[in-house]
Amino acid sequence: MITFSDLGLKPEILEAIQEMGFENPTPVQEKTIPFLLSTNKDLVALAQTGTGKTAAFGLPILNDIDLKSKKVQALVLSPTRELAMQIAKDFTAYSKKTKGFKAISIYGGADAGAQIRELERGGQVVVGTPGRVLDLLKRKKLKLSDVQTLVLDEADEMLTMGFKDDLNDILDKTPSSKRTLLFSATMPKEIISIAKKYMSDHEEISVGAKNKGAENVNHIYYMVNAKDRYSALKRIADINPDIYGIVFCRTRRETKEVAEKLMNDGYNADALHGDLSQAQRDYVMTRFRNKNLQILVATDVAARGLDVNNLSHIINYNLPDELESYIHRSGRTGRAGKKGTSIIIVHSRELRKIKSLEKKVGKTIHKHDIPGGKEICEKQLYKLVDKVNNIQVEDEQIEEYLPKIYEKLENLSREDLIKHFVSVEFNSFLEYYKNAKDLNIGGGDREDKKSRKDRNSGVEFTRFYINVGTKNGINAATLIGLINDKTRNPRATIGRIDVMKGFSFFEYEAKLEDEVLKGFENAEEKGLKLLVEITKSKPIEKDDRGSRFGGNHSNSNKGRKRSDSRSSSDRSQKRRRRR
Repeated sequence: MITFSDLGLKPEILEAIQEMGFENPTPVQEKTIPFLLSTNKDLVALAQTGTGKTAAFGLPILNDIDLKSKKVQALVLSPTRELAMQIAKDFTAYSKKTKGFKAISIYGGADAGAQIRELERGGQVVVGTPGRVLDLLKRKKLKLSDVQTLVLDEADEMLTMGFKDDLNDILDKTPSSKRTLLFSATMPKEIISIAKKYMSDHEEISVGAKNKGAENVNHIYYMVNAKDRYSALKRIADINPDIYGIVFCRTRRETKEVAEKLMNDGYNADALHGDLSQAQRDYVMTRFRNKNLQILVATDVAARGLDVNNLSHIINYNLPDELESYIHRSGRTGRAGKKGTSIIIVHSRELRKIKSLEKKVGKTIHKHDIPGGKEICEKQLYKLVDKVNNIQVEDEQIEEYLPKIYEKLENLSREDLIKHFVSVEFNSFLEYYKNAKDLNIGGGDREDKKSRKDRNSGVEFTRFYINVGTKNGINAATLIGLINDKTRNPRATIGRIDVMKGFSFFEYEAKLEDEVLKGFENAEEKGLKLLVEITKSKPIEKDDRGSRFGGNHSNSNKGRKRSDSRSSSDRSQKRRRRR
């Protein structure tokens, strides 16, 4: 196995990183460091968040720096204040044994005067956010004429945050002779555009497939009704009593609401969003990094650039508008060889997004059931027992109180004492989950089976979802024709059909459900890839509107009865129908 000593770094750097606990390079470090030490070419490096990218570019920069000069020789751009501070801190740690080296961090939300004074005192590496870097360039307080290396770290994040113009302005103000290093988790077209414009002769190093998710992350999703989303979040937290993670929401308002609900319900949580002052943000992040908070509720923008280790869970309270952002979210867990879990809470209309995400992350996203009250209570109770069993007892501190305690408890047997102890700690929890309803779609008062039996014919049906509806030119008749074409079984019986605007449901003989799945595998209709899945939802009620066939139909289309295919209330349909 290769070690850092094999990479060609100076002895003083090796000594410093060995004291930090560095032993073997990560894949991106193993590929990048020798390349940067042996050539002056530009580089595009694709690797997930948390794979050791800072050391991958930081160690070679430090190795080749001219310590006799105090001029800026390397500029590192990062999307957020937190990441800029962390990178500068890492440079300081790497250079612990390197005399005369200094890294300076510059970012918005802090005193520009103090940062200018730091620049005047001199430093070989500047790490900054695009906005503050451009501001100090315009003030002529930051001079880049001697820059030999420019690093764009988390480049895709900076573009997502709207820094494209700033990046172009900064790149135009750097020497043409410099080397440009672009590090990114994904490869959107804007990254390709920057590479083409500013990199004449560059290499590409990729650790894992482009735009793919981290390898150590387990991806799962829970499907609930939209109104049950917060209740589902609480159950996820309760079934994972040691959770240390981030809950991602779509908006600032939702972030505030979810965080406040969690705190009011007794969870160790807080919020991170754009309405916080820098002092408030720093306070929340300090508590979270020190694990004084278990759950951080955040927006994508607020959480960008956060460098927090050992996260156990990422929870997507809502999926991001740009599905690429899911890769960044999930990449915050499962770092440094550790396992992590990325959870998505979805409602039925979002199921198609799961399929799209699977393609992006290159992994299966497994469906799990929201745990029930009994399961959660068992987990919490055993956690409590383990905590009591493993507690360190300070005999000297409690010795004087024991006689009185024994006296008060002498009437209780061993069994009763345990029951009383558990009840003190656990009664409110047990009461909360007493008769807790099933939050899973298909649970509670819904049919919890994937198939039903037609009362008239005795035929057992499986109900299927398909991702086409009236907007695709589908009505009940054309859907039967489509099923007929794909299954090629004219003797099979088709049951109820419900056609909505963007998707539909149909019933097919349960014993033949495999031929439906096989028949629609890799199928297309008018250029659209068809998605057919077994669904748990119950049939549409009689008073529902929409294109529908009730009863039984053979694939030969005999006995067909057309109903009104036009809907007077698409929105009402969507509220009533759940897969």
